[in-house]
Amino acid sequence: MLDASLKAQLATYLQRISQPVEISAALDDTPASREMRSLLRDIAEASPLIRVTETREPGGPHRTPSFAINRPGENHGPRFAGLPMGHEFTSLVLALLQVGGYPPKVEQAVLEQIRALDVDLEFEVYVSLTCHNCPDVVQALNLMAVQNPRIRTTMIEGSLFQDEIEQRQIMGVPTVFLNGTMFGTGRMSLEEILAKVDASGSEREAKKIAAKDPFDVLIVGGGPAGAAAAVYAARKGIRTGVASERFGGQVLDTLGIENYISVKETEGPKFALALEEHVRHYDVDIMNLQRAKALVPGSDLIELQLESGATLKARTVILSTGARWRNINVPGEQEFKNKGVAYCPHCDGPLFKGKRVAVIGGGNSGVEAAIDLAGIVKEVTLIEFGAELRADAVLQRKLYSLKNVTVIKSAQTTEIHGDGKIVNGLSYKDRNSGEVKRI
Repeated sequence: MLDASLKAQLATYLQRISQPVEISAALDDTPASREMRSLLRDIAEASPLIRVTETREPGGPHRTPSFAINRPGENHGPRFAGLPMGHEFTSLVLALLQVGGYPPKVEQAVLEQIRALDVDLEFEVYVSLTCHNCPDVVQALNLMAVQNPRIRTTMIEGSLFQDEIEQRQIMGVPTVFLNGTMFGTGRMSLEEILAKVDASGSEREAKKIAAKDPFDVLIVGGGPAGAAAAVYAARKGIRTGVASERFGGQVLDTLGIENYISVKETEGPKFALALEEHVRHYDVDIMNLQRAKALVPGSDLIELQLESGATLKARTVILSTGARWRNINVPGEQEFKNKGVAYCPHCDGPLFKGKRVAVIGGGNSGVEAAIDLAGIVKEVTLIEFGAELRADAVLQRKLYSLKNVTVIKSAQTTEIHGDGKIVNGLSYKDRNSGEVKRI
């Protein structure tokens, strides 16, 4: 399953395991189970502390194929339904390390908050292996399951369990269910998940923030601009704080970054992590999961009111509130967000396998999305407002070479239709004739 290079890397990582790890697998004779069996064999060979057992569970309690990672005598460890390869291979390695006794890189206060949760929580997180946002959610839930015996979690590879995707009408990943009920979609940090399941923790954090001394400089927003402002301020030796809904901002949702000078190419989450490490190097007080509500000028200090109920004070406030994804602002867009309206072809594309998909926008991003989706879905219709596509010539040549792609130009999207649950169509106006058409 794993090539020689990956096996060597895995063996190196697993040297950090200090206690026995048991992997129990529910398998059958399908190709997917055979692949999983091969992967688990490679994992067992990488460390003498790992033991794999296999059961056949036709109609059993667990999805097939799947496997759980536990310490001997325990049964609440992370479970993976489907192969955790692609972006999820890191989630697998971290789960092995944490179950095997390697300490997670999380603040002690966060670990104590997880261990203190006194309620049964069973998470199911649906992913695609090309989703760059999914591992953060999977890894956060895995860590919680390792730390607290009342928490269980299962990563579910959507393309392998299409019947569940259809039944639960999942149109975007990651999608998380808690105790059988929809919990959330999209990127979520460990702190965000804890805030949703532990209301008292949010109240404690608000009180803690409200008790802070005034800042010399307080920055609202934790994207690249906010990070730069924090570094410049802190280097002057003045007391600096950052109040941010999520540090990294929109960069966290960006797959590839190729226009940051001196760095040829990087990924958004990796870039955001580097920003945070740089800012923390200067002992900046980063207050995450905080959304600003109001600014109240004073004679000496400016007061920043937060939606959590806390209040911060500072001599100077810098606003770096950033940008948002560009919306088309038509009826149906917000109603069917994550129910057929998606913004990440890499993440959500595999969920639309064999379906008809429309891409709105003929710039580089839109054309790249259409090209990527054409290899997965049945048919792609690209809708462009202008008379010509705006994408680079090399991308247009590739697009027009694809037999399952239709390009409609001079078309204004007017409405996204659905059946009340999911998207089932789209209307656009022909800007030359004025006729409204539906696909």
